[in-house]
Amino acid sequence: MTAARLIELWRGGMRESTHLGHVVIADANGIVEAWGNPGAVIYPRSSCKMIQALPLVESGAADQAGLGSEHLALACASHSGGRIHTERVAAWLSGLGLDDSDLRCGAHLPADPAERKRLVCSDESPCQVHNNCSGKHAGFLTLKRHMNAGPEYVEIDHPVQRAVRRAFEEVTGEVATGWGIDGCSAPNFACTVEGLAHAMAGFAQPAAGKRGQAQRRLVEAMLAHPELVAGEGRACTELMRAMDGRAAVKTGAEAVFVGILPERGLGVALKIADGGTRGAEAAITALMVHLGLLEEAHPVVQKYLTAPLRNWRGLATGELRRAEGFPS
Repeated sequence: MTAARLIELWRGGMRESTHLGHVVIADANGIVEAWGNPGAVIYPRSSCKMIQALPLVESGAADQAGLGSEHLALACASHSGGRIHTERVAAWLSGLGLDDSDLRCGAHLPADPAERKRLVCSDESPCQVHNNCSGKHAGFLTLKRHMNAGPEYVEIDHPVQRAVRRAFEEVTGEVATGWGIDGCSAPNFACTVEGLAHAMAGFAQPAAGKRGQAQRRLVEAMLAHPELVAGEGRACTELMRAMDGRAAVKTGAEAVFVGILPERGLGVALKIADGGTRGAEAAITALMVHLGLLEEAHPVVQKYLTAPLRNWRGLATGELRRAEGFPS
């Protein structure tokens, strides 16, 4: 099966571009709806951070370290590197007796405008806590300490990553077909779009037991702190706020997006084939409207899907549209 037409860009009455991709909506019994190829193998990238955080909670490491919901939200985050994020991650590390040098994610300028301006104007270099994955890595370090394991926690054969792989394969219901190195230097395991949606359905309707309790805590943390999961002006934060706690959504690099809908028991996974963020944000928004989580007239729907595209003079130049048949 080939990728499906999902989102189109129209300009001057002509379809100028098309975002192709794969989408699966699943519940505990399997696929509910799908577009494209459910069996397409992808790297989930940062969309699966709640899976990567499962061993942190399941092992008891989170409770041993006294982590609260803000910490768990940051463990699932691709944050903007604002002070609201970096100060919390730095305090988390300090509480473990660690500091920035113990991270293995690398440093980059933050996306947060205020913090980026502060660093540039002060000629101060960013630290690793500014990395959008520093919360996930603080979680890895917490688990590493709990395991009394070595410092190189991003290595594929490290106990932390072995635990992550076990959790990943269990919740996707698949043996990882391979792995690559993510932007933050941690391994990222491959799965199908269907497997990723199946995992999200498990988070939406957790089973009894330690695994289910961990899944529920992580989703509740994301819903309670959408500003920590991404940041102001970011799609994940704005979409979750707009849905009033009814669904958690999380993006990943190369145009992956997932959704967790607890009240419906549904999991959503999508991958835009061209890797374009515009297409992924429009597609997840369209799906949330389709599933009754957002009204068509909501400002966040207009921002990511239906508002006219404007040039630097403010002139309307085009529009995004759902491709025919998406969603059905």
